[in-house]
Amino acid sequence: MAIRIKKDGTEQSGLVDDNVVQPFRLEKSNVRGRIVRLGQVLADTMARHDYPPPVSALLSEVVSLCLLLSAMLKYDGVFSLQIKGEGPVRLLMADVTARGEVRAYASFDEAAVKKAAKRKHDIDHHYYHLLGKKGYIAFTVDQGNADNRYQGIVELKGNSIVDAVQHYFTQSEQIRTSFKLAIHPQDKHWRAGAVMIQQLPDEHIDKPAEVSLDDWTRAVMLLDTCTDGELLSPVLHSADLLYRLFNEDGVRIYSPPHVRFKCRCSQEKVINILRTIPRAEVDDICAKEGRVSIKCEFCSEEYIYHQKELDDVYKEN
Repeated sequence: MAIRIKKDGTEQSGLVDDNVVQPFRLEKSNVRGRIVRLGQVLADTMARHDYPPPVSALLSEVVSLCLLLSAMLKYDGVFSLQIKGEGPVRLLMADVTARGEVRAYASFDEAAVKKAAKRKHDIDHHYYHLLGKKGYIAFTVDQGNADNRYQGIVELKGNSIVDAVQHYFTQSEQIRTSFKLAIHPQDKHWRAGAVMIQQLPDEHIDKPAEVSLDDWTRAVMLLDTCTDGELLSPVLHSADLLYRLFNEDGVRIYSPPHVRFKCRCSQEKVINILRTIPRAEVDDICAKEGRVSIKCEFCSEEYIYHQKELDDVYKEN
C-alpha cells in the first residue's frame, strides 16, 4: 500500500513509526529509499550486553545499516552485515530474518577500547578508528542452502562505517547510494535513525530511465539537510520527516515492515554443538569447573550442563 503525503505533511493515521523500516520513493526523480527509526528494538538489543559506549555506538550503526540494506532485498532467510577489523574492536555483527527479527553482538578488547576511545575527534567519527587500519565488511544473504547464498565483501574504506558501505555500492554494485545516520543514547537507552537513498530503475513505470545527475545531486543535497535531532526524535514521525526533506520531489511512502529483537539460539542448537566436541574434552571441563557452560554471543543466554545433563546429551547421540 502506498500513501501520498499531502502538502500539509499529513498522511494516513494509525502507522506505528518506531522500530519499522519505512520504504519511500521520490516521484519527481524516481529515487527510492528507506528510513529506519529504532527505539525499543535497539534498547532490547543493547540490554543483552554490557558493552562500553564506543562499542555500543559502533554496533548500533551496524544494526541500523543491516536493517536498511536488508529492506532492499527479497529473500527468505537471513541477511547479515559483518565487519572485521584488526583494532581493539575485532568484530561487529548484526543479522535480520525475512520476518524482521534482528540481533547483534561485538567482539573486542575492553582495555584497548578504553585506552583508544578518548579524543573528541574519535567521537565525531563514531569511533571508527577502533576497527584498526585494515579490515573488511561482508554482506551475506543466507536462504538455507549453498545454492541460494550470496556474499559481497569489500575492504573497509573512508572515515566511518557508512563510508565503507557507500564505497561497496559505488565500487562493487555501481549504484549511487547516499546515507544519513545518527546514533545516541537517550533516557539511558540507545536510539538510532538512518536514511538511505539510491538511484535504481523502477520496473513499474512506463518508460524506465536512469535518474539524471541533477536529480540525484538535488536528492543528496536535500538528505544532507537532515539533522541528527530530526533523525533521533521520538515524536517526529518518519512521514513528517520525509515531507520536510523531500516534499518538492513528491515523496510517496509505503507500508513499513515491523522489526523486533529476537535471538535464534536454542537448547537444541547448543546440544548439537556439544555433540561435535569429544566427550573426553567435555568431561574434563566439567570435572574442573563443576559444569559446562555455553553462552550465546547474540543474546547472552547461558546454557549450563552438569554431569547428569551431559550423560543425557551424549546418550541420545
